Amino acid sequence: MKTQFDAELEDRLTRYAAIDSQSDAASPSRPSSRNQFAMLSLLRDELTAMGAEEVTLTDYGVVLATIPATAPGPVVGLLAHVDTAPQFNATGVKPRVIRNYDGQDITYPDNNELVLSPAASPYLASKTGHDIITASGTTLLGGDDKAGVAIIMTAARHLLENPELPHPKLRLAFTPDEEIGRGVGPELPKDLACDFAYTFDGGRVGEIEYETFSADGAVVTVRGVSIHPGYATGKLVNATHLASKIVSMLPQATMTPETTAEREGFIHITNMTGDAFEMTLTLILRDFEREGLAEKGDLLRQVCAAVQAGEPRARITCEISPQYRNMRYWLENDMTPVELAWAAARRVGLDPVSVPIRGGTDGSRLTEQGVPCPNLFTGMQNIHGPLEWISVQDMGAATGFCLALVAEATSR
Repeated sequence: MKTQFDAELEDRLTRYAAIDSQSDAASPSRPSSRNQFAMLSLLRDELTAMGAEEVTLTDYGVVLATIPATAPGPVVGLLAHVDTAPQFNATGVKPRVIRNYDGQDITYPDNNELVLSPAASPYLASKTGHDIITASGTTLLGGDDKAGVAIIMTAARHLLENPELPHPKLRLAFTPDEEIGRGVGPELPKDLACDFAYTFDGGRVGEIEYETFSADGAVVTVRGVSIHPGYATGKLVNATHLASKIVSMLPQATMTPETTAEREGFIHITNMTGDAFEMTLTLILRDFEREGLAEKGDLLRQVCAAVQAGEPRARITCEISPQYRNMRYWLENDMTPVELAWAAARRVGLDPVSVPIRGGTDGSRLTEQGVPCPNLFTGMQNIHGPLEWISVQDMGAATGFCLALVAEATSR
């Protein structure tokens, strides 16, 4: 269904997606990459131009703004992140719009071997007649989460131009580094200054999510003994061999991302770098329950200890750090923000669906830090890769839902 916001959403997403704002997990800076400031500065300027109040780009890389209240109600936060995922190329994104999608395979001008098929993506099969946005075949699109940015910006512009529409005070936040788990620092909950919030960082129309993975990150370092290979007899300890042994001893037929689904957690090796003297393995551990997450950490430590015992001349360390926790642990104590979103969905004729996210959002950290923050749909699909796509009309539905949500808040 066409909406009054489609043209604006299409313009915003295609403009935003063309800006390289990929985050960098290897960088300790805040934000992790300077190129994120291109998006952040643009949003600051656009919010100022549309008449938002208290527009600020913080020294930790978050754009904050206020939409003044036109009716009483709780202060509601609306968030989206500007960074794109490091897992795939995000330089030189060329968004394109496939108008009035005909239900057939979608091919890509810059990659003849790439095909987006409705047979492989059943949700796409339901979008006949929609306007579909993809990249050109060599990059991701970046709808995760520039679709969320476009939705919030469009809703904000509409509310500022129509002050007769009832809504409480709104606090907007556009964050960096969500994709690397660093989008919410300790300053944000206080600076956001809201009663509860929502991230627009979800998928299918109608999804209202209040349960995420709990997550830890792990770094395993293997240091061997280096010596000239011609004189290495009985002396060389090859860190590459030991790191490979650790990988081979971890579950591979189970407990990996590609072998798990629904509420099953996993151990995922994201990177392996180094040389014969020293190797570094980077891993992420995921589970919906604290106990399951702890068990996966224990398993990784046990594997490292076993390999260490087999080669005492090596030095193997395993450091596990918390990243975020399942927002359900806090939201289940007060479901008000979730119930509000359910009511708003029904107000605009949607059937709300709440399923656990096999991932995390800025809302995971915000909720843990005292700002309840469920996650809401944008329409984004096949994220983090070249087959990423989104329907303009799905974004329109999300924008209408956002407006209904803030109106619903005035009744609470």
